[in-house]
Amino acid sequence: MRDSRPRLLTNKTPLSRTALTRSARPTRAAATGALAAVWLTLQAVMAAPPGLSQSSTARSQERLSYTGLIEKIEAGQVARIEVDSSRGVAQVYLKERSNVSQEVTLFADPEDNQALLEAARDNDVDLDAQPSPDSNAVFWFITNALLAFLLIAGLMMILRRSSNASGQAMNFGKSRARFMMEAKTGVTFDSVAGIEEAKEELQEVVTFLKKPERFTAVGAKIPKGVLLIGPPGTGKTLMAKAIAGEAGVPFFSISGSEFVEMFVGVGASRVRDLFKKAKENAPCIIFIDEIDAVGRQRGAGIGGGNDEREQTLNQLLTEMDGFEGNTGIIIIAATNRPDVLDSALLRPGRFDRQVEVSPPDVKGRLEVLQVHARNKKISPDVSLEAIARRTPGFSGADLANLLNEAAILTARRRKEAVTMLEIDDAVDRVVAGMEGTPLVDSKSKRLIAYHEIGHAIVGTLVKDHDPVQKVTLIPRGQAQGLTWFTPSEDQALISRSQILARIMGALGGRAAEQVIFGDAEVTTGAGNDLQQVSGMARQMVTRFGMSDLGPLSLESQQGEVFLGRDWMTRSEYSEEISARIDAQVRSIVEHCYEETCRLIRDSRVVIDRLVDLLIEKETIDGDEFRRIVAEYVDVPEKESYVPQL
Repeated sequence: MRDSRPRLLTNKTPLSRTALTRSARPTRAAATGALAAVWLTLQAVMAAPPGLSQSSTARSQERLSYTGLIEKIEAGQVARIEVDSSRGVAQVYLKERSNVSQEVTLFADPEDNQALLEAARDNDVDLDAQPSPDSNAVFWFITNALLAFLLIAGLMMILRRSSNASGQAMNFGKSRARFMMEAKTGVTFDSVAGIEEAKEELQEVVTFLKKPERFTAVGAKIPKGVLLIGPPGTGKTLMAKAIAGEAGVPFFSISGSEFVEMFVGVGASRVRDLFKKAKENAPCIIFIDEIDAVGRQRGAGIGGGNDEREQTLNQLLTEMDGFEGNTGIIIIAATNRPDVLDSALLRPGRFDRQVEVSPPDVKGRLEVLQVHARNKKISPDVSLEAIARRTPGFSGADLANLLNEAAILTARRRKEAVTMLEIDDAVDRVVAGMEGTPLVDSKSKRLIAYHEIGHAIVGTLVKDHDPVQKVTLIPRGQAQGLTWFTPSEDQALISRSQILARIMGALGGRAAEQVIFGDAEVTTGAGNDLQQVSGMARQMVTRFGMSDLGPLSLESQQGEVFLGRDWMTRSEYSEEISARIDAQVRSIVEHCYEETCRLIRDSRVVIDRLVDLLIEKETIDGDEFRRIVAEYVDVPEKESYVPQL
């Protein structure tokens, strides 16, 4: 019997390993077949009781009485005895038939079997105690039951994955728009500042959704679509959140890129599903962010167009204004690239209104700062109006980032409230980058100081240049030194004299290097300045008509190819005109540079003092700078400092 049990375990082990190996294969049919085969094998194995075989069954038929066993022991005929106490039997092996055992039933009470034990001890008969096969059978059944459970669990996991995959395939063309029955964005019109004109346009949409009878009574129809246009960070998405929070109607929000897939027709299916859901919940609002991802011009660019994107756009055009109307559905879209949108998408009936969301002016920046300063500890000496005047061109996102950077600096410096020092450092960090290690006093530091003072002195002495805010030698980003100019007001239009003044201010650093140190010591520090100078001078000639060529616009802003523009650009003027353009650009720059060098030579004394002071303090603010310049230089009428061309 001891020989049969290992053979049973040996035959079972390869089957289980084969089944596990096959179940790891990704093919569903193969995995299912392997699991079924292992399961049938386990059922067959479990059907046979462990520890039994034909030989053991045959041996169990030869029985011997208890008294006859003692007589055979005393006669010396017994070779060994194996006792199974759990069954209450003993297997007796005689000397003449050592390969056949006889079974003897023992007494239930171990004390009654003392005669047998004494007889075996007196006649030197081997007496062994064998474990019960029932305990091994329990362990065997538990092990196989656990294995069967693992196999069934693996089969269920494979079936679940296959069902999920099939479900995803069925939902591949469904819309991925986020749906809110009552949009709780936490943003209202009170949270949006600096874009009052856009707010007024969109408040009409909210009013129509809440009180449509006010418009329908006079025969008015609400616009089907509103397109928000503006640079990044001006608050287009924030405005959509405010509309969702104010309207109180179902709100669908999706990005334009979520329509387009690699398979043709999926995007169009998602558009159909989106508008189907919107019709079921009308009146409602659909907000499509970054619509230029799906609404770009059809058939433009290199190699034609994208079939999937064009089919998606065609379906969007049909759903917005096609054979079937979409009563009660208002579409709001946002983009910062309106020039690449398809003309059919922008026509009345689809996007009836195009709302320009521009960067805020001084008043708008002040309102934005007040909104973002509500949850921050601001020191009483901080003037939000001064910050608004110092940050022309900043968008709402820039201003929010500015105050957040100031709050981070305040916490890092372990202060109780944000002060103007943190505001100034935050402005410098946002505009120019992280502050670097101050330069050591050396020839390079003195040269950089003359370069920056050259910018500042020219900007101070030229009439139409923006006033100097501060000059610093503290490196930020890629710049080793910086000169800050702050315009007195937001400039929507720039005059010819202002452009020439800016050219001269940009050339001040290079002029200071050449006048003070000579041609041999001119450095590469003016590389970025010269790029700005060349760009401004060329625009004066080719776009603004501010040269001897007359009031002609010879060049236009060319769009990039990947934005849906033409591959080949057509020259708008002859080679003769091109040569005259180059001559005019060079003439403007040379006149400005000569005048800038003259200003540097005439102001050499005050420049030397300002350089020494800048090296000592590393930062000079605008008021102190202008006060020192006024002590040394008699500034005549500033019109004379603008070169006449």
